[in-house]
Amino acid sequence: MGETSDFKAAAKTWQTMVDGNQALLLRKSGHDVQWWAGQGRTQGLTNDAELRDWMRDEHGITGYAQYAVSWEMFGYPEFMLRDADELLDGQYAHHPQLRPIADALLAWSAETYGVEIQMRKGYVSLHSPRRKFAQVTRTNNTTVDVALRLDAPAEGRLEAVKVREGDFFDRRVRLKSMDDVDDEMLEYLATALDQNS
Repeated sequence: MGETSDFKAAAKTWQTMVDGNQALLLRKSGHDVQWWAGQGRTQGLTNDAELRDWMRDEHGITGYAQYAVSWEMFGYPEFMLRDADELLDGQYAHHPQLRPIADALLAWSAETYGVEIQMRKGYVSLHSPRRKFAQVTRTNNTTVDVALRLDAPAEGRLEAVKVREGDFFDRRVRLKSMDDVDDEMLEYLATALDQNS
């Protein structure tokens, strides 16, 4: 199996979040998303705001659990229906020279025990079994940034990033070519994975 097919098999799309929100709704309320959507239709709810108000005010259901019902009743955002390939293709469609950088990072992720790849519309997040430890983002026309949840001094290629309070991704490595995806870069990823596992 080649590198590309390895990381495609490991990559998860928005379906992970959809499933998680539906499970949360079931745990919070004891009813699944189809039951809630049926109740919402019976109530004559016609938009997301009405649904959220009704779920919060009448049933005490808030946050991510509401998303599950809203998407079921009013449709999923278009980008959430794309598979992992489409999401990654979209990120690099106009920057093909940067795609090999992302492919190399994802190949490492797919081959590394304990790493889950989650594809998003504008980035790829890397998760340990415990939590997210890295994010790969095409930042501009010449750079792919790897943001890390990493307890390490900012020195050399590892830069400090100013973040808002409560954001732990305050280290970054900027990659401009395949040569930048070297042993040092992969060691940063491995250390971040270890610290967050």
